[in-house]
Amino acid sequence: ERERERERERAAKRPPDPGMRRCCLLLAAAATTSAELTQIRLGLEWFLNPDHLPFVVALCKGYFAEAELAVSLVEPADHWEAEQEIMAGRLDVAVTETLHLAQDAAAGKPVLGFSRFLHTDGGVMFLAGSNITRPSDMCGRTISYPGSPGPGGPAIVQTMVEADGGACDLASYGKHNGGFYHTQALSEKKADLATLIFYNFEVIEAENLGLRPGFFSLKEWGVPDFCQLVLFTTPERFHAMQPALRKFVLAVRRATGFIHREPTRAAEIFKAHVVASAPPPTKGASSWIRRLFDSLNPVAARKRRREAKVEAATITATLPAFPNDNSIAESYFVGLMAWLVKTGQVDQQKADQVPPSTYWTNSISL
Repeated sequence: ERERERERERAAKRPPDPGMRRCCLLLAAAATTSAELTQIRLGLEWFLNPDHLPFVVALCKGYFAEAELAVSLVEPADHWEAEQEIMAGRLDVAVTETLHLAQDAAAGKPVLGFSRFLHTDGGVMFLAGSNITRPSDMCGRTISYPGSPGPGGPAIVQTMVEADGGACDLASYGKHNGGFYHTQALSEKKADLATLIFYNFEVIEAENLGLRPGFFSLKEWGVPDFCQLVLFTTPERFHAMQPALRKFVLAVRRATGFIHREPTRAAEIFKAHVVASAPPPTKGASSWIRRLFDSLNPVAARKRRREAKVEAATITATLPAFPNDNSIAESYFVGLMAWLVKTGQVDQQKADQVPPSTYWTNSISL
């Protein structure tokens, strides 16, 4: 929540392109008022950020509207169980990672993934001075990860240690729950390393803060490459909305093509949309005084410049992460589930009950 508010504050300070801002607002308004369009409420996994660029481009370029879709992007007010929101009729589709999709399926939740839209490099981050030069050096260190003290963080690190030829007692790792504030946990020395890292976010952030981060990639050290964002819904909702969801996938694919052809323009569209979506500034004398003070305060000015630099670097690092291929092979999920079982995160019997075909389909992603 704090990070979401910081992003909105930063957005409010960026000068918008007035024409583009009006375009985004008019398209959004038209999409929400036309009775002829099929409504799709898309639940995001986090606050609106560059990972969601294809959705923003498809909205602002009118690709959704041309496909006769009225798409709304819904940020979670707090952590939510998206499949419950879908079953309750408050969402139609939601964003998740392949890791969580497989875990939810094994837990018996009614989930069906149908399109991948982002594939970034994920892994473990640490800072210079931690005496970590290769994965085996992580043995027994304190890990910051969401879901601590659950098994996920140590499972990832232990797999990497063993892939590097190391031997480590799984119980030797320290655990810290810093949520998704990975960079903060490391800079404040609350942990030696952090996992569930997206390279295009946390590593870029740490680099621009001068923290000299190091990084081990999942795919290079024996861990399934699960830092991929996908769309999912419930099986019941999928079958009811399949034609509209196919149109949605094609509109997002069209937006991805635009991003690859015109990355600078795509970044401008995103920035303008964030500004247009930001809540209006607080009225009153105290707010005006605070904004005047911020504009004259050299410390605040340096902070704004640093934040702007991080934002620009994050968008640049994210632009190549949108794949043209929205499908995922069944063998990928077989390997992912096998790793979850091997590391004790999923029971073998439960895994056997959910072959990949029960929670992933390529029927509208090809």
